[in-house]
Amino acid sequence: MAEDFAAKMSRKTDAELRDYVANRYQYREEAVLAALEELAQRGMPEPGAASIIQELQVSQQVTNEREQAAREREAENELARRRMRGDYPEEAEETGPALYSPSTITIFSVLFSMAAGGVLLALNLRALRRFGKSWLVIGFVVAYVAGTHFALQWLQQQYGNQYMWLGSVFNIVAIVLYNVVFWPRYIGLTPYRSRPWGGALLVCGLITLVYAILYVRFGLNPTL
Repeated sequence: MAEDFAAKMSRKTDAELRDYVANRYQYREEAVLAALEELAQRGMPEPGAASIIQELQVSQQVTNEREQAAREREAENELARRRMRGDYPEEAEETGPALYSPSTITIFSVLFSMAAGGVLLALNLRALRRFGKSWLVIGFVVAYVAGTHFALQWLQQQYGNQYMWLGSVFNIVAIVLYNVVFWPRYIGLTPYRSRPWGGALLVCGLITLVYAILYVRFGLNPTL
């Protein structure tokens, strides 16, 4: 509820009212305007009150615009934080670019591989026109896939299939990095609309199907 400055000033002494005017830059514009009005009602108008009122009205408009902008930024940040938690309030109007959510990236990384999640994250960065960061993510995915492949290949040569379960561990580590390092650092609290993932699911499904056929026919050894 807005503060009733008129009622508040009616309880002030004359000296206190003039203090509001004399030190007006220390108080809210509404309070000083109410003090000027109360002085006028008491028959003791402040000299130069008209120019002071005009100055305060301009300052009040600037203050209101600044506070409104701050409220809008906080609302956007809160919406982004809720999206990061997977909370999508129906009443909130979706704004910003269409991006794959962290939950979508995680699900694709689990269903297919960390490479699929990395590609979705890179597509998000390209949608934000952060092309340099998108190439960093692609570079990470390529290096991680290659490193994991050779690590699992070496383990298989040394110990057989005893440690092949580490492939799932490597995948989980990549998912954690996407959510706690790449997204907070490269996307952060940017407001966004949830991007439909049906097309991405179809593409990943077809790639997986082709890979499975090649594996059955030629004995390819998937390591990730």
